[in-house]
Amino acid sequence: MHAPSPAQRIMPLLFVVLWSTGFIGAKFGLPYAEPLTFLATRYVLVILLMAMLALAMRAPWPQSGREWLHIGVTGVLVQALYLGGVFVAIHRGLPAGVTALVVGMQPLLTAVGAGLLLGERVSIKQWGGLALGFFGVTLVVSNKVAIDGVAPDALGYMLAPALAALIGITAGTLYQKRFCPRFDLRTGSVVQFVPTLILTALIASQTETMAIEWSGDFIFALLWLVVVLSLGAISLLNLLIRSGSAVNVASLFYLTPPTTALIAWAMFGETLTGMALAGMAVAVAGVWLARKA
Repeated sequence: MHAPSPAQRIMPLLFVVLWSTGFIGAKFGLPYAEPLTFLATRYVLVILLMAMLALAMRAPWPQSGREWLHIGVTGVLVQALYLGGVFVAIHRGLPAGVTALVVGMQPLLTAVGAGLLLGERVSIKQWGGLALGFFGVTLVVSNKVAIDGVAPDALGYMLAPALAALIGITAGTLYQKRFCPRFDLRTGSVVQFVPTLILTALIASQTETMAIEWSGDFIFALLWLVVVLSLGAISLLNLLIRSGSAVNVASLFYLTPPTTALIAWAMFGETLTGMALAGMAVAVAGVWLARKA
């Protein structure tokens, strides 16, 4: 068995850091555009950039209708459903900590699905690592999960998009690993984002005003999400799904809330409690255990 190259070793860490910066887009962009309008605008730019890159580099396109379909489905699940759900949940008032906890169940659900649908064996050590990672995430966001005074029906209204996001990222990871683990990242991104744009824009046209205030903060957030998230982090996620087990890839998502908390502390002066620091250590230990097995 070949030892991983330096690039392969750094990819998971780089993915976690880039994925964790997604909150920057929400923090800076959502005051100036409704969530799905914001995301649809982002998808238009990603499609234009990646299509030009793919054509300029003469990148290979999928060879069959089935390949187009499978790659498109992964885009709808990972992009439209996951990102749309997270942005709508935050826009509806669900605290970021609660959103992180809901979506934080993804590695555990993925482990169940990997065993049932992909035939991957999840060891006792991996289950222990996944449980430990979730406990760590809970500690990290424990001071941000209060939703005092929210009526049950309003809470359900806020939680529904977060649950949809959880289903989307879990199903998307499993679907891609099962049906299309390998495709060209340049043309594949175009194939993923076209149906994502169509679905997102359609829903936005029926539920939002689609008005945008083109402020400096909004443009910064938009460009950040296009370049860093859609081109950088999503490409890394596709590479990780291609080269690793579904459980190993999913376990990395436990590191995003701690990393996000660190970035928020460094950039915005948000408080880091002793409980949060302990949770970060526990989450890292859990991911190490899950990926080592």
